[in-house]
Amino acid sequence: MTHYLHHTLKPFQAGARQGQFYSLPELAKTYPNVNRLPVAIRIVLESVLRNCDGQKVTAAHVEQLANWQPNTERVDEIPFVVARVVLQDFTGVPLLADLAAMRSVAAKFGKDPKRIEPLVPVDLVVDHSVMVDHYGSKDALDLNMQLEFQRNRERYEFIKW
Repeated sequence: MTHYLHHTLKPFQAGARQGQFYSLPELAKTYPNVNRLPVAIRIVLESVLRNCDGQKVTAAHVEQLANWQPNTERVDEIPFVVARVVLQDFTGVPLLADLAAMRSVAAKFGKDPKRIEPLVPVDLVVDHSVMVDHYGSKDALDLNMQLEFQRNRERYEFIKW
């Protein structure tokens, strides 16, 4: 980060690991209004601060959000960069199918199919209930899980891809 807000980057330690984060309390020392912003605006502000590169996201964007007021006219766009996308299997599996199709087309045209990747990390949440075929024994859960994987093997293999 090459802008004047670099002082908001703070170190932290979690066990043996070290990292850095952008501190909104530190930003509030320059822009006191930050402490009174709605949570949703603070989430967007933290994203803008974290992604401030001086080109697509500038210090002026940070300043606009830090000075946000609820009843003022909105004339400027604020860039929002997502850190990741969380998809339920209902929407995620079609996305995987689309990526697979695009990779096939890329390979067909002699391009590297591995270049077809989402620009941000994607987490796929598979919410699945197990059908009960076996019950009343200590092995029931294991037997039901085995049947579950047999029934949905193709789906799970595709999702694992």
